[in-house]
Amino acid sequence: MLPIVRRMDGGTLHSLRTVEEVFRDFKGRRAGIIKALTADVGEFFEQCDPEKENLCLYGLPTEQWEVTLPAEEVPPELPEPALGINFARDGMQEKDWLALVAVHSDAWLLAVAHYFGARFGFDKADRKRLFTMINDLPTIFEIVSGSAKKQTKEKSSVSNHSSNKSKSSGKARGSESAKYSKSVQLKDEEEGSDEEVEEEHGDTLCGACGENYASDEFWICCDICEKWFHGKCVKITPARAEHIKQYKCPSCSNKRARP
Repeated sequence: MLPIVRRMDGGTLHSLRTVEEVFRDFKGRRAGIIKALTADVGEFFEQCDPEKENLCLYGLPTEQWEVTLPAEEVPPELPEPALGINFARDGMQEKDWLALVAVHSDAWLLAVAHYFGARFGFDKADRKRLFTMINDLPTIFEIVSGSAKKQTKEKSSVSNHSSNKSKSSGKARGSESAKYSKSVQLKDEEEGSDEEVEEEHGDTLCGACGENYASDEFWICCDICEKWFHGKCVKITPARAEHIKQYKCPSCSNKRARP
C-alpha cells in the first residue's frame, strides 16, 4: 500500500503514485512560490517581518504560497525550505533578497521531488523522466532575476534574425489602441496567422508563472521592466488594458522606498 502524504495545504491528503503526479505537485508548488515573489511580492514582503521568529516560504500544490514557521515534527514530514528568510529582508537590497529566496526555493523544490522519487520507489528511468520534465522549466531564480528572459532573447535572435524583439514588437503594434500597445493580441490580423505570432513569441515567458506564450491567451507588457505577463496572472483583462496609459507590474509597483 502506497503511503499518503500531507500536501501542506490545510491538511488535505493525497497519494502521489506516478511521475506525472509528482511533477504536477512540483509545478503547483513552483507556481505558488513564483506568485509570492512576483505578483504578490508586496504582501510577501510584509509577511516576512524580521521581528518575527524564523519563517519559511512554502509553495503549496494548489499554486498558493504561505509564509509560516517550520514544521514541528522531527524529522519533518517533507524536506523543509530555507529557515529564517525574514531576517535578511532589511539587510539587503530587495531584488537581491528576492533572488536569494528564489535560489533556496529552487533547491527546496528539487529536494521535495527527490524525496517523492525515493519514497515511492521510482526507478532510474522514472527519475530521469521526472527531472527532464523539471529541467524543461525555467528555475524560479531565472524568472525572478530576469535571466530566463535574457536567455529567451538570445535564443530568439539566433533562431530568427528577421523578427523583432518580443518587447518592442508588442509595443510597435500600439498605434491602433492602448490594448495593442500593452498586450499580445489573441488574434493579430496585421502580422499574419496565429502560427507566425506563436513562432515569434513562443519563447516568451510569463514573469509571474514562468509559462510560455500561447496565441490564444491575453498578455500584457510592463512599461517599466518590460516583462510580459498573462493577463490572468496579474488580474488585467483586455477591457481594462484599453484604459491603462502606462502599465506597471506588481513587482515594479512595489519598488518603493522601504522604511
